[in-house]
Amino acid sequence: MTAVGLAAVDHVQLAAPPGSEDALRTFYTGALGMTEIRKPPVLAARGGCWFAAGPVQLHLGVEEDFRPAKKAHPGLRVTGIEAYAARLESHGVAVAWDDDLPGHRRFYAHDPAGNRLEFLERDA
Repeated sequence: MTAVGLAAVDHVQLAAPPGSEDALRTFYTGALGMTEIRKPPVLAARGGCWFAAGPVQLHLGVEEDFRPAKKAHPGLRVTGIEAYAARLESHGVAVAWDDDLPGHRRFYAHDPAGNRLEFLERDA
């Protein structure tokens, strides 16, 4: 008998304002080092863009009355967090370190639409 239950997170969907795709592409491919993945044609007609890095997928969908969430965010696990933060800063992205999660190094940054992103790495 096959076990039933959640197996993994397939992707995280974030919203963005209409017309922000070029800025999002620059941020997610340039600063974050992700690869843009092709949306199915029926979904591509809605705007937005999708990105992947290994098993991680972030989908950015267009929302007409977009307002970035103040607290909600995806938590993205990274390796080499100091170097990764420096990479973002070299692309003009502000990072805000937070030492409040025991056993982890982490920081927050925002994409061009104002979406909050958490980057974290477990302590050695």
